[in-house]
Amino acid sequence: MIDTHSHIYLPDFDKDRLAIIENARNAGVEKILMPNVDGTSIRPMFTVEEMYPGYCYAMMGLHPTSVKGDFEEQLANVKHWLGQRDFIAIGEIGIDLYWDKTWEREQREVFRIQVDWAKERGIPVVIHVRDAFDAVFQELDKVCDDKLKGVFHSFSGNKSQLHKALEYPGFMLGINGIVTFKNAQLDKVLKEADPERLMTETDAPYLAPVPYRGKRNQPAYMKNTLEKLAEIFEVSREEMDAITTRNARQLFAIDH
Repeated sequence: MIDTHSHIYLPDFDKDRLAIIENARNAGVEKILMPNVDGTSIRPMFTVEEMYPGYCYAMMGLHPTSVKGDFEEQLANVKHWLGQRDFIAIGEIGIDLYWDKTWEREQREVFRIQVDWAKERGIPVVIHVRDAFDAVFQELDKVCDDKLKGVFHSFSGNKSQLHKALEYPGFMLGINGIVTFKNAQLDKVLKEADPERLMTETDAPYLAPVPYRGKRNQPAYMKNTLEKLAEIFEVSREEMDAITTRNARQLFAIDH
């Protein structure tokens, strides 16, 4: 298994990160991919990457909920780091209109800019969407071409949003603990997807799957998400693991 989206560097794990990583290894998680949030998360993320080389991989990007009045300064910092070293992806980027619509125009601009940076570098984007599928699709329609690839992280859309997302040929859907929530009805939506377009993730410490819902999530819990996906597509867990791991390796160009 590859956890394609985990904030394992956050303070939530400062007291027991070593044990959490060991739990992940013992559960069969062979790599953890870490999206950035903003300027405050870069150093902690790099520290964890340095502690677990070849296991934890950093991305670089500006999260939409961090797009405020200082967004130009934040973007300049992202651009600086993109010039310093390689990253597996630009993320976590996107549009979030759940909490606040005040900065929607700026969120759209920041999203487009970071998508362009990904295309220039030939690396994927990791897209955060919350109450904003229409806005994200509008922006992607402006910039999408055969150079653009990525993943809709924490996908929880409806059937029409699923089909629209999969119209972008270079894109996958990131599936996490939400698929195990009965009220989410995501299992019914995903039946219309091809497993070859899916990847697994946790979004740890958030969105822990059943039976851990409401608790701190961790990469080891991804096996519960994988089991649910196997049930939905009526294949073995091992087969679903093989498919989603292969998808992650291909999208993020991770060596075996």
